[in-house]
Amino acid sequence: MKRTRSIILTGLLAGSGLAVAPGALAQSLPYQVGSDDGAAASDAEGAAPRSGHSARGAGSGVRTTIRPYLEVTQNLLAQITPGNDVVTYTTLAAGVDATLAGRRTQGQISVRYERRFVEKGRVGDSDTISGMARVSHQLVPRTLSIEAGGLAARTRVEANGSATLNPLSVNDAVSQVYSVYAGPALTTHAGEVAINANYLAGYTKLTQKNAYQPAAGQPRVDLFNHSVVQSAQVSAGTKAGTVLPVGLTASAGWDREDISNLDQRIDDKRVGLQATLPVSRTVQLVGDVGWEHIRVSSRDALRDASGNAVVGSDGRYVTDTSKPRQIAYDSNGLTWDVGVMWRPSRRTSLSAFVGRRYDSTTYFGSFSYAPNTRSSFNISVYDGISGFGSSLSNALKQVPTDFATGGASGCGIGATGGSCVNGALSSVSSSVFRQRGVSATYGFAMGRLRLGVGAGYVRRRFIAAPGTVLAQANGTVDQSWYVTGGVSGQLGRDASFSVAVYDAWYDSGTALLGNTNSYGIYASYYRRLADRLTATASVGLDGVSRDLAADQLEATGLIGLRYTL
Repeated sequence: MKRTRSIILTGLLAGSGLAVAPGALAQSLPYQVGSDDGAAASDAEGAAPRSGHSARGAGSGVRTTIRPYLEVTQNLLAQITPGNDVVTYTTLAAGVDATLAGRRTQGQISVRYERRFVEKGRVGDSDTISGMARVSHQLVPRTLSIEAGGLAARTRVEANGSATLNPLSVNDAVSQVYSVYAGPALTTHAGEVAINANYLAGYTKLTQKNAYQPAAGQPRVDLFNHSVVQSAQVSAGTKAGTVLPVGLTASAGWDREDISNLDQRIDDKRVGLQATLPVSRTVQLVGDVGWEHIRVSSRDALRDASGNAVVGSDGRYVTDTSKPRQIAYDSNGLTWDVGVMWRPSRRTSLSAFVGRRYDSTTYFGSFSYAPNTRSSFNISVYDGISGFGSSLSNALKQVPTDFATGGASGCGIGATGGSCVNGALSSVSSSVFRQRGVSATYGFAMGRLRLGVGAGYVRRRFIAAPGTVLAQANGTVDQSWYVTGGVSGQLGRDASFSVAVYDAWYDSGTALLGNTNSYGIYASYYRRLADRLTATASVGLDGVSRDLAADQLEATGLIGLRYTL
């Protein structure tokens, strides 16, 4: 779980690639709020206004737009290696893209449902829900607000637990990830004392069946099922120079994740005191000392008469609820960190910290630079104990409310920053882990051309209770790297294009599971045929290299029509 501070660290950011569906595979990485692939061409200079419903606040200059659509595409997947299978299918889809921009409400919603009808190939029909939403609403202006977020993503899960965004795949490795959260936040004051409080609850679900066994007699790889996350914080403090020369903030927080797999639980309680000392107009020193108790626990799997772990009909271990919980990790004591914050302007900020937490040294920080509305650069360094569910929830909470759809790359960029989901989704193991990593995004828009790039690294050390079926995972370290990018632009009044590429490496940390490298490139062309009708054509290559299984490479293509209501 990530530590809550007065400084918002970007951590594992979630990207708008989750909102992408096959008909928009390599769509643009637009910088304007509310862009979508179907209307990209209509944004060209002098083009006709977009279709859809909009409501503009009187004299406010803000706009709310809602654009529902229907879409049909014809798709082709041709296997290049290891075989030569060909899959063709038709997709019928319905979705809505909405931008909420009012005095009290800001947000972005992109949701899509599609049904796939397979004409040829050894796979069955299927349906998919994909999308992303981030909304913030001021119940009482500048005092009480509520925020909510949600995502649905189609992913490809490998046998070693690695995962990549892959909206086109139709094989057995395809799964769905769902994550939602919501909660209120209070900001008020009592005299010179600022008071803040918030509570969030979230739920994350992976549909993939698991408990993969790499070899006879070897422990199974238990993939994540679902979890419930809760987080609450409260703080009270004064600014430097009001009561004392230094600013002081007292805080308390509680984080918990309950994971369905073997009833795993993370429970984290903390109290602390933070001091800030301005040394110039743009620089202040920060120190924090506190007490924290974090415990990771679980139950063992039910055993049969031979002592083997019992696997249920869903492919997952059956939890033995008759036995007491077993402790996997228990840390109780003093924590501290010191650092510096630099904010020379509202468009540039830097924070860097070093301290002691989880019985070891910790480093974290962030850098954000947005010199104008056309470009944005963000870096974050993070460290925390979490499960897959809380990692994804933390990622989703950091997405700006002005995110834009970002194509198959898994990254998106808005006027307030950029983000990538690749790091959070790179491993779907059920075990709790301590993760350290770094992520970076860069976005640039000039005229009709837009560019987005993302990269990151994540290192996870897994935590499991001794004597349980997961014990062999304890101390195992996996690592993942990714780099992804996209470029898009308009071709005259009624046409646009986009190209997206990605490459992701996963090191499982054990020879039994091996390593994987997933990669792909997609190119799309969009043509507005009428005010509400857009044609799409897309081609691509998608592949994965594996240590312990045959490599896979597929060529993809589609043509389609979208009608905006």
